Amino acid sequence: MTTSHVSLLGSKPAHRLIVLVPDMESDYIPAIRKILELANSQHARIQFLGLCKNTAKEPGLHRQLITMSALSALVGGDEVSTEAKVEIGMSWVDVVKRNSQTGDMIVCFEEQRAGLLRRPLSRILEASLNFPVYILSGFYPQKSKSNNLSQVMVWSGSIGIVICFAILQVKIVQLPKDWFQNVLFIFSIIPEFWLILVWNNLFD
Repeated sequence: MTTSHVSLLGSKPAHRLIVLVPDMESDYIPAIRKILELANSQHARIQFLGLCKNTAKEPGLHRQLITMSALSALVGGDEVSTEAKVEIGMSWVDVVKRNSQTGDMIVCFEEQRAGLLRRPLSRILEASLNFPVYILSGFYPQKSKSNNLSQVMVWSGSIGIVICFAILQVKIVQLPKDWFQNVLFIFSIIPEFWLILVWNNLFD
């Protein structure tokens, strides 16, 4: 069963539907039909937008978006205007900000998750962006339970990084209190957060 709902929906029709496409294999047609229905009701163009965190996966994700764009044109006919774009980055919020403009509507899938806590992407977008967010549910399969092991690895690695840097920072605090100690402490925090981010993205 597929459902959909919209939040923060304004009274004016959207200029574009920016569809945030997850990097998952699925049957595109049901989702495309719903997206076309929404585009027609809003008299809006469609932009399929993908986020690639690993450049090695970019060609496959680009093919996926091109396929969705072509299927949209095939199902929707000549009246449908679509485009496909893949962005390299780490954050959906940053990618949407770079590609959106006033009058756009963001479309995402309820099954999409983001961040270390794997929060629903729709909630992150609603809290971070001043755009209407249309949420599609049931069109993409939930990830396999085997991903539970990945989540254990993410949390274990992150906790290990925090503990290691905590030990280092305790030793820094024990140094003579001067400007050099403060500099060392600040510079110990930067690689800590960077390593946690990199470790998280290895299993995303």
